[in-house]
Amino acid sequence: MERIKFYFDEHVPQAVADGLRRRGVDVLVVQDTGRRGEPDDEQLAFATQHERVMVTMGSDFLILAAQGSSHAGIAYAKPGTRSVGQLIQKLSDPRCPDSCRDGKSH
Repeated sequence: MERIKFYFDEHVPQAVADGLRRRGVDVLVVQDTGRRGEPDDEQLAFATQHERVMVTMGSDFLILAAQGSSHAGIAYAKPGTRSVGQLIQKLSDPRCPDSCRDGKSH
């Protein structure tokens, strides 16, 4: 099975990306791409173009998906509901393609 690749929006704590990278997970963060502050639809298009699941704490991405925007998956965590450790554990779970995509990470 192919390993999932993630693209983190600017609101996901850097510590989550760092923890996942230590576990060998392929993570790209907005800050590393020079795309900070770009509109959500452009961020989602970038993630899709690079076959990465969008990881976000912004519900606007769920709205974009509901409106039919193409995507490789969206992992959403409501702000303040999960610790850094919980996010790392959930996103590094091998079942994540099924349990974390399209806003099903709750």
